[in-house]
Parts: sequence; structure tokens; C-alpha cells
Amino acid sequence: MLGEDFGVKKVQTINRRMFIIGAAKFIVFTGIIARLFSLQITENKKYLTLSDKNRLREWRLPPIRGEFLDYFENVIAGNLEVYQLHVIPEEVEDFKYLMVRLKEILNISNNDFKKIIKQKNSQKPWETIIISKNLTWEQFTKVNYYLHDLVGAKPVLSVSRNYPFNESYTHVLGYVSEASEKDILNNEIIKSTHVPGLKVGKTGLEKTFEDELIGTNGIQRYEVNAYGKRISQLDHTDGLNGKTIKLTLDTEIQKFCNELLKGVAGSISVMDIYTGEIVAMQSSPSFDPNLFLFGINQDDWQLIRNNPLKPLVNKTLSGLYSPGSTFKPMVALSALENGIIDENFKVNCTGKIEMYGQTYHCWKKRGHGIVDLKSAMKQSCDTYFYEIARKLGVDRLKETSIKFGLGEKVLNETFGIEKKGLIPDTKWKKNNLGKGWVIGETLITGIGQGYTQTTPLQLCQMTAQLANGGFKIYPKIIVEEDSKTADEIRFIMNENRKQLNKKDSGLKDTTEELLGFLDKKEHETLFKSSKNINLVREAMFASTNEIRGTSYKSRIDDPKYQFAGKTGTSQVRRITEADRELDLKTFEIPYNERDHALYIAFGPYKSPRYALSIVIEHGGSGSSTAAPIAKKLFKLIIDRHELREKKSKQNDLET
Repeated sequence: MLGEDFGVKKVQTINRRMFIIGAAKFIVFTGIIARLFSLQITENKKYLTLSDKNRLREWRLPPIRGEFLDYFENVIAGNLEVYQLHVIPEEVEDFKYLMVRLKEILNISNNDFKKIIKQKNSQKPWETIIISKNLTWEQFTKVNYYLHDLVGAKPVLSVSRNYPFNESYTHVLGYVSEASEKDILNNEIIKSTHVPGLKVGKTGLEKTFEDELIGTNGIQRYEVNAYGKRISQLDHTDGLNGKTIKLTLDTEIQKFCNELLKGVAGSISVMDIYTGEIVAMQSSPSFDPNLFLFGINQDDWQLIRNNPLKPLVNKTLSGLYSPGSTFKPMVALSALENGIIDENFKVNCTGKIEMYGQTYHCWKKRGHGIVDLKSAMKQSCDTYFYEIARKLGVDRLKETSIKFGLGEKVLNETFGIEKKGLIPDTKWKKNNLGKGWVIGETLITGIGQGYTQTTPLQLCQMTAQLANGGFKIYPKIIVEEDSKTADEIRFIMNENRKQLNKKDSGLKDTTEELLGFLDKKEHETLFKSSKNINLVREAMFASTNEIRGTSYKSRIDDPKYQFAGKTGTSQVRRITEADRELDLKTFEIPYNERDHALYIAFGPYKSPRYALSIVIEHGGSGSSTAAPIAKKLFKLIIDRHELREKKSKQNDLET
């Protein structure tokens, strides 16, 4: 009995276990079936897409950068085909042998050779190594000649930035170089289009208009194996080129400015006195921006960086200089506008004046004698301007100066490096230096010294607004499709003058509502009386074209080229009595202690159209150094005028 019971229990236990195992198998099998159904039927599209993503890969190509054109549509920053050499290590039978051969053929330096080996060891074997980003034609043909012995090496035709005029546009355009981590983090467009080796703007207009210039990526689609290696190309989509930007600059004048400034530190600016178009804007010394395209070598970088004339500084926009006597037209105008003097006001210059125990010297040791406004401007008499500045006061002088663009950025935010400069007043000194203004500071401000700081471009704008009769202009360096012509602007200026005359005569303005442009105050008058502007312009003409004028030697008698101007000599250090006694020539003074030479001018005098400013650092006097440059430059500016007008009319027809 016991044996039978034991057997029955044993069978029951086995049956129970078999049932549990069977049930477990059924549950597992049912789960597998359900999962397979889910994967193959329910989520078929999802996993098919994921499979394709693993099988298909997209490679983004570098975008093609937009070009810069000058006013006559010459390419001044474009794209150039370059020859490169690529190697894919996976396709190389003997990488060490290949690199030794390439080193011999291309004369690869030891440092570059080590960088290539380091790059090869740090990336995947199917990823491309760029052996050379810019092969010369001789190198390219040499590589192709030995290509049978260079298994895995691939000569490639690519595209790179190119600056055909080398140094002439460096400080305007800037340059491009490989995008840094900071560039990628600070710019979403760079981040979204970034590919290895992407070049972006580092300075100048290249940086300002980066978002418009950069373009969009081209796309290449490849089928890859399980390891990510490309098997075949399936598709190719071209990206969109970046925007083409046209500038107001004239390449011929820009190049000539570069030549005129060779070997010196300084700046030349040329501006249309009506449209505000900048015709030339050159800072010297310059450097070749093409050096930065493929990574500048240490020797070239050190030569640029350590140059005592500071080629990395855009002196036109960032250079701050005491304007010296080029400020005197503004002092004279302010005194006339405020009724402090008239054209007959006279001062007896004895070579110096004394005030509160302090002596203020005129540049002419024995003085100029009795001078009025015209003769004082013509001979740049410091004593005359000491006196009218004293009567005027620095606060009223600042008001006039600000109206004419001094102490303010000229191109707004077009260039991030542009500086505002400084036109001081009593409030400024109290707030910034914690001291009260003294009369002696007013005197030296009257001759453009002291705290006053201006950029060369501000001086050019000031001169342009004096030349056009005292009307506000809006300087620009980018050609705008809807911009007004010079004739249209002259019409607006004349209407504004009429409105001012009506108000002065007490007549009711009956046309203001009809002339909507007046409500906007475009090209508003910057003067109270046009007579005052004319007096200053006549005095500037005398300074250049009459005997004893400071720039008389640089005059041009031909009315076609005749111009009016004002010299300036800006002291960089205090001149002691001992220095005055020595009376050294410029070349006898250490370079860094020499005065800056300045010159402003506009022309042709009878029908003005262009204004310029010239600054030569440590050039001595404006009359001997800066003014002769203006004489050479004005001939080219006027000769190019007809071509510019013709192009302007052509542009109007096209738009």
C-alpha cells in the first residue's frame, strides 16, 4: 500500500511540474510571438526608418561664402579653386611608406609631419586626413605624376576664400579663418552649418556680415556598412551660396591710398559729401589677409604682431588723435554761430599769450601780427583761436562739434571696433575726473589739443558736412538699393534751407505738410546761418590757395581739381621751453616724439563733391607731410568721378 501511494504521489508531482513548465513555455512562446508581431507588423515603419538611418549617412559640405564687390562690381573678396591632397588611411596599404614619400615630394616639415601622424592616430581609419589644404600647381602636378606610387592619396579640387587686392582692403574686409570653439558657441548659424575646416569672418565686414555671407551646406548621402564605412554615393544636394555684398568703395582709389601710405602709419578717408558714400578708407600699415586662410605661420604672425607701426589696428576707425588745427574750422563756425565774433573780428598775435601765469604759444615764434578770421585760418594762427575759444567757452563748442559728427560713431555698428572719440565739456571733466574745468583747458581745446580725441573718419564726415553747405549726411559703406541720388539729396537740402529761411523771416510754413520728407528731418540743417558756413569754407580755400596759406605749396591751380583744406599738427607730448630753444627739425626728433600730421579738404572747390581726411602718425607737420598726399589724391578722385556717376545712373536703371 505504501508503495502504491508513493508512486501515485510521484506521478502527481511530475504532472504538476510538467504543467508548470508547459505553462511557462506557453507564456514565453506567446510573448515572443506578440513581440515579433509588434516588431514586424505594428512598429514596422519605425524600425525600417531606424534601419535606414544606420544604413544611410549624410555628410555636410562646407558652404560657399558670399562675395564682396566694390562700387564698380569688381570682386574684392571672392572664392578661389584650390588644390588639396586627401588621404583615407583605411585605403592605404602602407601608411608609413606613403607618408615618407609625400614628405619627400611635398617637402613637408617635421612639425607638420608629426601633426598628420597625431591626427591619424586620433581618428577612425575611414575618416579623411587633409595632408595639404593649398597645394601649388607645381606640387599638384608632381603628386599626380607620382600617383601610381601613392596608393590612397587623392588630389582634390576645393574652394577657398581669396582676397585679390591683398593689403588694399584688409582693414575694411577683415579676413576669414577656421571657426573656433568661441565662434561656434556664440553664433547659432555658424553652429548649424559647421563642418570641420569651416572658415568664418574674424574681423572687419567679414565678421559683421557673417550670417549673410556664410551660405548653407551642400549634402552628400552615402550608403555605409555596419562599421560606418562609405560604400556608395546615393545623392548630392548643392547648398545655397552666401549673399553677395556690394560696397561703395572704389578699388582704384583704395589702391592708390595704400601706395601713398607705404612705409608710414596713418589713415586716408574719402567721402561723397551728399550721399555719404565712403569712396576710400585705408589704414596703414596693412597686411595680406590671404596669410590667414590656411593658418598663418609663426614667422609671418610675429612680423605682423611685433611691427611697431601696429598693422593690426584699423587707424581710420579705432585710432584716436587730437585733431590739432583741423579742429579750427569747427571752432570758427561755433564762434560765428553763437554771435561771439564776425568775419571782421581781429586779434593781434605776438607769438604767445599769458594767462594766470601760464604761457600759451603760437606755432609762429614771432607771431602773425593783426589777423582776422580769414587770415587766421589761412596761417593757422593759434593766438586767434585761443582768444575766440576763450570767448566761446567749451560747452558751446561741444554743441557745434557734436552736430557735425565729432565724438560719435560714423558708421554706427557696421564695425564693432569703431570708437566714439571725445569732445570734452565742463560736465564731462567733473563726472570723469572729479575736477572743475579751467580756462587754460578751453584755450588748448580751441586749437584741437587737450582732451579732444577724434577718429580720421569723423574728421572726414565733419569736412563733408561743411563742404555740402552745413547739412547732415548719413555715411555708409554698403550700397543700398533704395538709396537717394546726389541730385535728390541736394533737392532735399535746398528745401530744408528754404524752410529755415522762412522761419528766420517769420513767414508761416505753408509747404511743410506737403513735403513729407521734411517731417523726417532728413539732411537737416546743422547751422543757424548759411553765411557762417560760407565764411569758414572761404577761409579754408585761402589756407590752400592763397600766399602764406599753410598748404599753399600743395595747391592745384586747375579749377577742375582745385580744393580747399586745412592742415593740422597734433602734439603727442608737452613741448618744453628747452625744446622750443632747440627748434629741431622733424627728422632730428625721435620717431615716437614727433607730432602727428593731419589734413582735411574738400573739392572741387567751385562745385564740391568729395571730402577727405589724412592722418600720418608722427609725420611732423600737416603742411609738409599730409597736404602733399591730398594733392596727388584729388586728381585721381576727380578723374574717377565721371565713371562713378555713370555707374550710379546704371544702377538706378537696373533697380
